[in-house]
Amino acid sequence: MEALLGADFWIGLLKIVWINIILSGDNAVVIALAARGLPAGQQKKAVLFGSGAAVLLRIALTLVAAKLMQLPFVELVGGLLLLWIGVGLLKGEDEAEEAGNVVKQSMMAAVRTILMADLVMSLDNVIAVAAAAGGNMLLLILGLAISIPLVVFGSTLMIRLMERFPVIVTLGAALIGWVAGETITSDQLLQAWVQANPWAQLAAAAAGALLVVGLGRWMRLKAAGQGAAA
Repeated sequence: MEALLGADFWIGLLKIVWINIILSGDNAVVIALAARGLPAGQQKKAVLFGSGAAVLLRIALTLVAAKLMQLPFVELVGGLLLLWIGVGLLKGEDEAEEAGNVVKQSMMAAVRTILMADLVMSLDNVIAVAAAAGGNMLLLILGLAISIPLVVFGSTLMIRLMERFPVIVTLGAALIGWVAGETITSDQLLQAWVQANPWAQLAAAAAGALLVVGLGRWMRLKAAGQGAAA
């Protein structure tokens, strides 16, 4: 109880909440992209479930993130997974097509996509959160729990903006591709090469953004052409 009343506890809590506000922008974009194709009622559930599960995932991930980041291929594979997620979101393969079971499956697919993307995008973030918590598990859990409504609000706002300004969907997918490129070049396996070539990370990030947008649009047009032919 005394720990809860100490200044260090509250300063640490503010640090964790602030870190999550700053670092959750890209996560809010992923959640909004994954949920945008669902009916309004399903959107709210997908955002709520996805955000809550993502925060719980971060708590568990914080315990092992420092070790994971030291392993080769972890961020390389994670970056490739993000590219795949970004292309899939831009293509719109998670959109609901019919009511009933299809909608239910689409909502579960949206939640899975949110969790998969958050797992990859949070590897760097959770290290900062863990450092702010200073080993205090109660502080860590409280800080991340308080962050849930912030992520939910940001995701809901992004969905509304995407409905009004469709170009934001493309920009969001490009952001995922950008993060994917950065993640790949952050892998331990490529660390020496990236240090010797400082331009590599920026180039990889730009290439990731272009790849996601270009491939996603091509797959969408191809699917539309097949649908018209049928």
